[in-house]
Amino acid sequence: MPPAYVKPYVKRQKNDLADAEAICEAVTRPTMRFVETKTCEQQSMLMLHRVRLMQVRQRTMLTNAIRAHLAEFGPVAKIGREGVDELLLIIRDGDERVPELARACVLALAAQLVLVKRQILEMDRRITARHRASEVSRRLAEIPGIGPLLASALVAHVPNPRAFSSGRNLAAWIGLVPKQNSSGGKERLGRRT
Repeated sequence: MPPAYVKPYVKRQKNDLADAEAICEAVTRPTMRFVETKTCEQQSMLMLHRVRLMQVRQRTMLTNAIRAHLAEFGPVAKIGREGVDELLLIIRDGDERVPELARACVLALAAQLVLVKRQILEMDRRITARHRASEVSRRLAEIPGIGPLLASALVAHVPNPRAFSSGRNLAAWIGLVPKQNSSGGKERLGRRT
């Protein structure tokens, strides 16, 4: 049950006893809506997506660190993953502009980067396998702009799509709401953000 639905039933200061009493009171209401529980499989898939996202951020952090540290000594390369690979080749070849101690530090970061890239590939393989095994995920991927990653994340995130009366309610629950430019009592809704 969402906490916002229980809050009106809290009679006094927030504590465990008052919260429990409010929950008991809220449960008895006929119009109360409840949060759907996710299966262990869905929770595992969500964890896979979150760990992958964390590793993608680590990859970005490592590439930025390598670029920044080497830029202090002079070597720079084009933007993108290929640019970092070029920088690492320069370091492995023994660029005299970079001192030995700095080279060792950058190579340590490069070793971490290789490990994180391998882990991301493994996560992608697992996500793709789960996507192919799920009929709902495959059907979602037929929608233009939705691939295996987004489709499998949506299947894992939404426990029961039938709990929503319309697509608009599902979109609002996910967080896809229109941009508001309202002022002076006039409601102006823009595109979805």
